[in-house]
Amino acid sequence: MTEVLTTRLTGLAYIPRWLAGVACYLTFGIGGLLSSLTILPILRFWPGTKLARIRRVQKAVHIMFRSFVYMLTKAGVIKINPINLQRLASAKGKVIIVNHPTLVDVVVLISLIPNAGCIVKQGIWRNPFMRGVVACAGYIPNKGAELLLEDCRHVLRSGTNLIIFPEGTRTVLGASINSFARGAANIALRTKTDLLPVVLRTNAPGLSKQEAWYQIPRRTIGMRVEVGETIDHIRYDAIVGGDAKMARQLTRDLEDYFKTNLENDETT
Repeated sequence: MTEVLTTRLTGLAYIPRWLAGVACYLTFGIGGLLSSLTILPILRFWPGTKLARIRRVQKAVHIMFRSFVYMLTKAGVIKINPINLQRLASAKGKVIIVNHPTLVDVVVLISLIPNAGCIVKQGIWRNPFMRGVVACAGYIPNKGAELLLEDCRHVLRSGTNLIIFPEGTRTVLGASINSFARGAANIALRTKTDLLPVVLRTNAPGLSKQEAWYQIPRRTIGMRVEVGETIDHIRYDAIVGGDAKMARQLTRDLEDYFKTNLENDETT
């Protein structure tokens, strides 16, 4: 069961929340730009192997995102409640499957995982505030299927966990999840990588796709980060029919897993 709802701010009481929330985003954006011009390039080119340099940058991004989540918490925008966090702490080279209810989901996940990578849409690579961050951290640009798969295989073999949102975009308001695409399943099966499901539950609407970033929620969003048990990719190797059939089956199973967990929470 999610946390009890906090007070919904109205009138003048909402102004400090709005100012604090917008200040968090502005600080995050400016900090991303400055760090991509200063500390991240230094960490990236400091002596060491290529893998060591990328891990240094990933750890720095992890610390930066933890700071941002801390600011959002202090501003009253969100409150994080992690469950079974040790499963994330011990994860290495896994595909982490996550539902996508809010704008800050990837930030929250990376703030909890020091060795995390993700697939980044091309728009982020063109964003001056974020381009330096994602490039230095070794994140994967969303490009052609075969090139994407090879990049994923390389990242996972290095021990980095790969965060993927099978919904592709934030969940539509009123729905438990959007339909899952098969990309995550294809990556896991073709790279022979185990999966780790993470269910994000929120107890109040806000930071959704239907809202702009500056529409700070009037009620603190309680987000429970519930880490499930590892799903072995090997169990799908026995399914006859090739990669396409296995990917469809795994995608259905993942979608059912998230629907069941999220809908059960709503009726608890």
